[in-house]
Amino acid sequence: MPFWLDPVFDRSSALSWTTLSMRLTVSFILGLAVVGIYRATRRSASITATFPATLVLLSILIAMVTQVIGDNLALAFSLVGALSVVRFRTSVRDTKDTAFVIVAVVVGMATGLGQTMVALCGLVAVGVAAVLFRDRPAASAVVSREMILIIRMVWTPELEASVVELLARYAQDVEALSANTIRHGVGMELTYHLRLLPTTTLTQLVSELTRCEGVQSVELHKGRDE
Repeated sequence: MPFWLDPVFDRSSALSWTTLSMRLTVSFILGLAVVGIYRATRRSASITATFPATLVLLSILIAMVTQVIGDNLALAFSLVGALSVVRFRTSVRDTKDTAFVIVAVVVGMATGLGQTMVALCGLVAVGVAAVLFRDRPAASAVVSREMILIIRMVWTPELEASVVELLARYAQDVEALSANTIRHGVGMELTYHLRLLPTTTLTQLVSELTRCEGVQSVELHKGRDE
């Protein structure tokens, strides 16, 4: 190990500017590593914009607090009392996020105490566990493709058959919900419940429907199960 890294790994060394700077720098780098594991194993839709920055800041701040406390038990209790005035207004939505907060805290604590090897080994173990239990596509992903379709048309049996045939190409499930006359019986409003195919886009479906001669307007809304 290079001699200039000794203060980072040697807890017994006297605290100096070099030691402090090295430990805070390492806590910053390892905080970024925590964020990397977090981003790699979580769905992007579930990541709060400010949460990754919070993990890095926590790692650095805990390393700083550890330097302040040192081996002074009385000072440790005093800091706990002082920090208890802090209130977190936003609750962590997911227990996995809570686990990563704890990881950032432990990494900062280990780095601040000079136990960088503990932090590194711990990050490797956490990374392996996080990969094994990483977020996978939700089972309810199909539900998010459910839509309510409202078509207003100058009704004819041929036009309705064409519309149903077109819907069958873009949806794996088509269910007629209601039919109402509009414009004093001149037109018809048909309502369908659809479960769109994964490759179907809303604009694509609406564009195809409006090309049918006799279709006056098309509306798509989120499905009833959302």
